[in-house]
Order: sequence, then structure tokens, then C-alpha cells
Amino acid sequence: MKLELQGITKKFGDFTANDAIDLVVQPGTVHALLGENGAGKSTLMNVLFGLYDADGGQILLDDEPRVFAGPGDAMDAGIGMVHQHFMLVPVFTVAESVMLGNEDVTGPAKLLDLNAARAKVKELSDRFGFAIDPDAVIEDLSVGAQQRVEIIKALSRDAQILILDEPTAVLTPQETDELLDIVGQLRDAGTAVVLITHKLREVKAIADDITVIRRGKVVGTAEPTASQEELASLMVGRDVSMTVAKDAADPGDPMLQVHNLTVVDGVTEITLLDGVTFEIRAGEILAVAGVQGNGQTELAEAIAGLTPTDAGHVTLDGEDITGHSIRKVLDAGVGFVPEDRTEDGIVANFTIINNLILDIYDRAPYSTRGTLNGKVLVDNAEKQVENFDVRTTSINALTGSLSGGNQQKVVLARELSRDLKLLIASQPTRGLDVGSIEFVHKRIIEERDNGAAVLIVSSELDEVYALADRIAVMYHGRIVDIVPPDTDRDTLGLMMAGAHKEEEAA
Repeated sequence: MKLELQGITKKFGDFTANDAIDLVVQPGTVHALLGENGAGKSTLMNVLFGLYDADGGQILLDDEPRVFAGPGDAMDAGIGMVHQHFMLVPVFTVAESVMLGNEDVTGPAKLLDLNAARAKVKELSDRFGFAIDPDAVIEDLSVGAQQRVEIIKALSRDAQILILDEPTAVLTPQETDELLDIVGQLRDAGTAVVLITHKLREVKAIADDITVIRRGKVVGTAEPTASQEELASLMVGRDVSMTVAKDAADPGDPMLQVHNLTVVDGVTEITLLDGVTFEIRAGEILAVAGVQGNGQTELAEAIAGLTPTDAGHVTLDGEDITGHSIRKVLDAGVGFVPEDRTEDGIVANFTIINNLILDIYDRAPYSTRGTLNGKVLVDNAEKQVENFDVRTTSINALTGSLSGGNQQKVVLARELSRDLKLLIASQPTRGLDVGSIEFVHKRIIEERDNGAAVLIVSSELDEVYALADRIAVMYHGRIVDIVPPDTDRDTLGLMMAGAHKEEEAA
């Protein structure tokens, strides 16, 4: 089915999110919608999916004008959408989630036919190699598996046009590769796929057509053969450096010392961190590399005071902070960018103003004798929104209403606005576009050059290589080695897979 958008315009008050956008998507193709966070990509697709009413323009399917009063109309017309934040019920099974809103019933009593839903899930899972158990509970599945459930849900309703909104924002590199394979299969089966993204490597790997949106307008189209620099320039409107410019580190005395840190899951009794020992000196970046789920998250959270430790010590600038609360750790001079911004980084129903002072609200000049200073808060928010290019209609907007990338910018703006001894950043650029990544990398380097110790946890090897002064490789809760940043990818990959540990045992 051919999709055509003609002159789609969408406004929120005085703000124009989509400005007369034209787009044509052919069947059996992957059309990448490329742009910075807040460029209007998701808004455009929400109009197509019936979540928003357009203020102008029209939607055509196979050259026939269509109007969708809601997502139900869009789905009935053969349009499916997998949102950046999944729309699944955690306690439901896969089969229950897939049939929700499109229930199969059987018999005169019109009872739910779960067997039919299970069969549908199994058929689609087998056809595309999803490896999804129809009876698995959603909350027990990995993020990548939950995404496959969302795709199955769309396909079960005979979607001929599938919208994927930032589908790799929370996926590991391995899950990203698997998803791109799936997208290729869908294309080969005749499905039109609209891929909303800002990740240039993925666009070049899978897209047939590329449309670039900047500040609500189509600013150009490109072929997948275009260089990453050319695509980045179209997205941002200026030249963007694809490499991190930094001088060699000049480390000082040890700032963070971690000795024999051990964390055991209190329910499963599985050892998550197994005697981890390392140090980071002032003015140095240690990047942790590893396949997701090998203890990196627990390491960052244990140092920050979010995860209780069972053994070992954490020392910051000579002070033992083992077992301190997250508040005491932050007060000691630690900045913490959590892996999951929505759960641990922001309060979604607080304004941007308030999210920017979550860990400093009780300090001068933000408050006086327990009373918040409104003007100072507003001035701070306006400054940080401008410095970090947070795309929002107002600093009074609820932070949960922002795109994922802009939520991340709010977290980074808050944590990097204080004087830090240690910066812990887990997946610091997850969900950010190339222009924002360039900015964040510069700020991280500035923190190092200002004398802070920096601990980076990233599933992006490009980011690890770009930022690290040393690389710690984690496998099964242990640091198997700490290597220089000129270690080649093959060697690092083998270490991440545990080969290094097997060789030592041999």
C-alpha cells in the first residue's frame, strides 16, 4: 500500500510542530524519517496514526484521501505503529497483549479465544524468526523481546504500513542488529516501513529512501549512499564533527577507588558484581564496555548508592561512601546520569523547571529558609534549556511530555550544572541525535579536563572508543581486564564475550 502525506501541518498553540510536510512511502520499502530530537518526526507519525488531528493537509492511501478519527481507524486502514515507549501491560502474557483491543472470541457466550491469539503469535513469530513464547509474561521479557511483541501486535492486525518510532533507542547492539534483520524481512514481504530515527549508521544500513526534517520542515531527501557527515549536516543545519576532539588525559591522584565490590541479588541469590576492583584518577575517563546484563548497570548504581552492596568499599576523594544514600553520594560531589531516564532520571509529571533542581532544590540560591525562589528557578531553567538545546514549548511543560532525547537532555543539564568530583554516566547519549551527542561528548570531556573522574557505561562501542582514556571490560559481573583505548575491536569483542576469561582458565 502506497502512503502519501500532502502538506501536513500540526500546531500546538503558537508552536508549529509540522509545517506543510510532504512525504511519499512506497510499498516494500524502508523510508527513514531522519531528524534531531524535537524536529517533528514523531508528531508527524502521530498525525498519520490518528493520535493527533492535523491542522492542514491530507493523508492518501493508494491515492485515496483518508481521515482517521483515532488509532482504531488507522489500524483498520492497515497502519501499525510501534511507539518509542512501548504500549504493553506488564502483567499480561504475550498472547493477551497481542489480542488486547482486537479480541478473538469463541462460542455463543463470546468468550475470549486465547488459543487463537497464541496461534497467531506463534505463526508470526515463526515466520519472522522472532522467537517469542505466546505464554511469556511481558515484564519478564527483555526490551528487545518486548519490541518484537509490539511488532507482532501490529502485524496481527494486517498492518501494511508499519511505523517504528526510534526503535533502537533502548536496544543493545545485538538487539539492534536483530531488529534491522526483521525490518529487512518485513520489507521483503511487501510491508512499507517508516523508520523514525536519528542514528545514521542504521539509516545507511537499511533505508531505501531518506527524508530529513528540521524544525518541523522537510529540508531535503537523500540516498543511503550519502555519507554520515552529509546526513548529519542536513539534520542539524551545520557541519557536525563525527569524532570527539580531545587532548591526552593528564590524570591526577586517585579520585574514585572501588575495592572488592560485591552485589548479590537478594531474591535469586545470583552474584551480580563479583569482587570488582578498580580506580579512576582525577582528570581521567574510564569507560566500561560489555554486553548488556553483565553487571554494568549494577556497578554504576552501587557506586551511586542506589543498589545495596554485600561486600567491598567505595572511596571518593579519600572518603568512604560505601552504603551511603543516593542523596549523600550526590552531596559528596557525584553526578549520576541513570541508564533508565524515565524511571530514575526524571519525575514525569514535574515541570522542566522542577526537574532541573531535583538534587539542589534545598540549596541557595534556589531556596531560602525552605521556600523556593521562583525567579532563580526560572532563570536556571531558561539557561539550561538554551545551553542544552532542550526542544520544548515552555519551561513549564511537564518533562514527561518531552521526547525521549529531550528528557535525556534535561537529566544531563541537571547533573552537569554542579561542581563534580565524579561523573557517573550510564548510556549518556542514548536516544540523542548527532548534534546533541557532539555537545554531550564535549561536556563530558570538559568535566574530565576540569579535574573530575568520569565513569562511562555505554553499549555503543563507538562512544567507548571516542571517550575512554582506559577501557574496563565486564563479563559476568567481573572486570576481566582494563585496556588502553587503542585496543582493536576484535580483541575487545572477544573479551566482552568471555573469551579472555576462558583463555586464562586454560
